[in-house]
Amino acid sequence: MTLQLISQRKARLVVVGNGMAGMRTVEELLKMAPDLYAITVFGAEPHPNYNRILLSPVLAGEITVDEIILNDRDWYEAHGIALRLGQAVVGIDRVRREVRSADGSTTPYDRLLLATGAMPFLPPIPGMDLAGVLAFRNIGDVEQMLVAAQHGGHAVVIGGGLLGLEAAHGLLARGMQVTIVHRHAWPLSQQVDAAGGTLLRQAMESRGVRFLLGRQATALLGTAAVAGVRLDDGSEIAADLVVMAVGIRPNMALARDAGLHCEQGIVVNDTLQTFDPRVYAVGECVQHRGSTYGLVAPLFEQAKVAANHLAEYGRMRYTGSMTSTKLKVSGIDLFSAGDFMGGADKEEITLLDGTHGVYKKVVVQDNRVIGGMLYGDTSIGPWIFQLMREGTDISAFRDHILFGETHLGDAGHAGESQAARLPDTAEICGCNGVCKGTIVKAIREQGLFTLEEVRKQTKASSSCGSCTGLVEQILASTLGGIYDQTPKRRALCACTELSHEEVREAIVAQHLLSVRDAFAALDWRHPGGCPTCRPAVNYYVRTAWPAQALDDPQARFINERAHANIQKDGTYSVVPRIYGGITSPAELKHIAEVAERYQVPMVKFTGGQRLDLLGVRKEDLPKVWADLGMPSGHAYGKALRTVKSCVGTEFCRFGTQDSTSLAIDLEHALERMWAPHKVKLAVSGCPRNCSESTVKDFGIIGVDSGWECYVGGNGGMKVRAADLLCKVPTGAAVIEMAKAFLQLYRKDATYLERTAPWVERVGLDSIKARIVDDAAQRQALAAELDFALAQERDPWADVVAGRLDIHAAPLRRIVG
Repeated sequence: MTLQLISQRKARLVVVGNGMAGMRTVEELLKMAPDLYAITVFGAEPHPNYNRILLSPVLAGEITVDEIILNDRDWYEAHGIALRLGQAVVGIDRVRREVRSADGSTTPYDRLLLATGAMPFLPPIPGMDLAGVLAFRNIGDVEQMLVAAQHGGHAVVIGGGLLGLEAAHGLLARGMQVTIVHRHAWPLSQQVDAAGGTLLRQAMESRGVRFLLGRQATALLGTAAVAGVRLDDGSEIAADLVVMAVGIRPNMALARDAGLHCEQGIVVNDTLQTFDPRVYAVGECVQHRGSTYGLVAPLFEQAKVAANHLAEYGRMRYTGSMTSTKLKVSGIDLFSAGDFMGGADKEEITLLDGTHGVYKKVVVQDNRVIGGMLYGDTSIGPWIFQLMREGTDISAFRDHILFGETHLGDAGHAGESQAARLPDTAEICGCNGVCKGTIVKAIREQGLFTLEEVRKQTKASSSCGSCTGLVEQILASTLGGIYDQTPKRRALCACTELSHEEVREAIVAQHLLSVRDAFAALDWRHPGGCPTCRPAVNYYVRTAWPAQALDDPQARFINERAHANIQKDGTYSVVPRIYGGITSPAELKHIAEVAERYQVPMVKFTGGQRLDLLGVRKEDLPKVWADLGMPSGHAYGKALRTVKSCVGTEFCRFGTQDSTSLAIDLEHALERMWAPHKVKLAVSGCPRNCSESTVKDFGIIGVDSGWECYVGGNGGMKVRAADLLCKVPTGAAVIEMAKAFLQLYRKDATYLERTAPWVERVGLDSIKARIVDDAAQRQALAAELDFALAQERDPWADVVAGRLDIHAAPLRRIVG
């Protein structure tokens, strides 16, 4: 087919697998590029996409099949997706680029997504073909188990892992007698240690489940239907139903037959592409960097990356996942993550309260959490997982780590208070990556009152359901008590009951022009404020009234007072502004001469393409600034730091746009801009993205038709890939868009809030509506920023001219 014909139709995406990973990929793709593909989805089961994780409560009778449907048939129709249910794909022709389904029909593709999931492992023992021998994998299995349970009798579950325990719980709830046969010494041996396994076994036994541990099934007995199980010690037990729950294996036969490289699973790279670049794969069927995943959180992470590349953004990479396990048996709370077993070269911090059924264990190496296991009280699980993921040094609180973040010695079931005290950044729903702050924000701003409403709006608790208790506790703590009397956001600090939002509104409404005016008018508990509120209120005053506000020097941090970064030895770092990272031999020579004159011990290129003079004495700062004669780089402030750039079309053979000129223009347009936090920009001349534009607060990438603008990126400890805001044709349009975005951020974000969490908090759609879709509002915001910048002066020039004294204590302005 010619390129001309392809361009006249949508590209064809065929998805093989209608499960959670495949459909999450489609959902993410529709958000990014809703009109790019004509999509066909094949599902071997007769049901639309459903939550496989919730099969256990369906079996137990806690919910119905209809309640676990994620996307019904109407959803597929509304999005123009051709859904082919009950049709397994049996072959792939990668030369013709088409798939063949079981009915003999073929469907062509331009891109193919394999999401074939995993198959239950069925051990090769005699009697596996008998009626009444089932796996526990899909709705069909559950339906057969429910039919068998109607007659009562004895069920034998082979395997004491997660699936086995959930199957046993469900069958017990349906009135059957249940025995679990498990080859290890305790149940859930891959997720808990011996102590936790003992408590778990005792809890299950108290409900009526019988365990045969350290045993294996060697044969299933019966003629037409199963009647019993023979074990490796020769003993036999009666069975009216046998559930095989001994594990799963990636379903890779289709890919292997098509000639794709497979090992433990379908091998994919960091973009979720297979050996064939037109074929992607996600979910339990894939092997990435030697690992396979059976939990839903990694699958959803893969889905987002795959969708990003299918949408032709090409900005994200999947580098693997850190996972945690939560047991979904009603009334039993269990959490484990990382290396929870410990060993000779590791330290174990444990607490065991057998009377109350509580066991806590944290494994530490080099004062960092590398694993944890909680049984009975899992309320500190999100915090432990956060410590593990971030590699936090726990030496300051290791003695209290088992009692939770508040260190109050609560070893019991105080989940309610623990949930209220968790930070907003704590991950509550590991399956969907939902943090507490997202849930609280949704409850307050969207008026949510029920668990179902929270699930619908945030997806928290909508997958495995093991975080349901924590979500309910957050609901209770957010809607009750003090939260009934406070506005949408918490108090700015202990000096006031007002939130950031209320303080900002009052400053505008009452025309408050200084920190002192604000403290007096708003009944501050402490007339002088505190280190938390002083800089925040000073920023809000200056943002609201840029031409009239009185800047309060006492509200500045030491770096902003000296206009240089203080170092650990008391000296300072001086970073002059070098627009776009472009300099000249003469300028470099001049900087070198100043460095020699003042015996600067180190001159370093920064990550933002600037020169940093490290080790300058405070008394020398005014003379250094005067001799340099260059503008301040504001490397010390909550301000525009740098606009990083590559060499673009001027020298690079790959460059499609002049990135250096645009970077210089942006830096000139935005210099001296103060913000809630530091702000970094970058311009890349082509999609190779050498300037790392997609991890900047505002990033620009040159393409053939103009420029792509990205927002909300972060490259620090918590890396966040930026979101595509828009595409514009000219550099002038980029500058207007950048000004509007940054002014909106300056006006809306709370003090010390980076653009990354701000974008997530307010939502990309809201930002687009205000600055991309509304030209008038965009231009007004850009004009507001221009006006504010016109009031600012270069602090280095002010010091040299005698208008600013850095040695005053406290720092004050000198009338010139």
